[in-house]
Amino acid sequence: MGQIVVLRHGQTEWSRSGQHTGTTDLPLLPEGEDQARSLRAAMAGWEFVEVRVSPLQRARRTAELAGLVATDVDHDLVELDYGGHEGRTTAEISDELGREWSIWRDGTVDADVPGESLADVGVRVDRVLERARERLDDGDVALVAHGHVLRVLTARWLGLEPESGSLFALPAGRYGVLGHEHGRPVLTGWALG
Repeated sequence: MGQIVVLRHGQTEWSRSGQHTGTTDLPLLPEGEDQARSLRAAMAGWEFVEVRVSPLQRARRTAELAGLVATDVDHDLVELDYGGHEGRTTAEISDELGREWSIWRDGTVDADVPGESLADVGVRVDRVLERARERLDDGDVALVAHGHVLRVLTARWLGLEPESGSLFALPAGRYGVLGHEHGRPVLTGWALG
């Protein structure tokens, strides 16, 4: 049975500053391009039967620089829609609300324009995982996307609720490996790169 490699895009201006970057289509910084290139050797050790990428340029460019050829652009891999929290840091949102805010606990319902719920992201990534599972008998699958969506996807792979993505920090330009042990989904590597 194959494994799933989840790869987060390299650094952007907003990922460096901690601003929530959902659907804003930012390019990689030069250091983000270097991070992606540095993954090339690790990715060369895999033989992927499928490489699915988010439609956003930071993910597509990361895949390209890491030496991966996308077989499909998957809109279900786009980052969480933060609504009115887009482009803002956790500290800014917490200051405005007068309390500590967390995407994992509070979501986006308190934004001036509500965004996507973690439950909705969970539904999206469940579809991605279903498509990936269909290919695992043939080999390994790579998913190139964004921090929060990949963290929710990892939680769902392990049978956890979307909010449990809070447990899986994945820095820019790093990857994780989702596999099996005794027929059960497990995490076999994390924050590699």
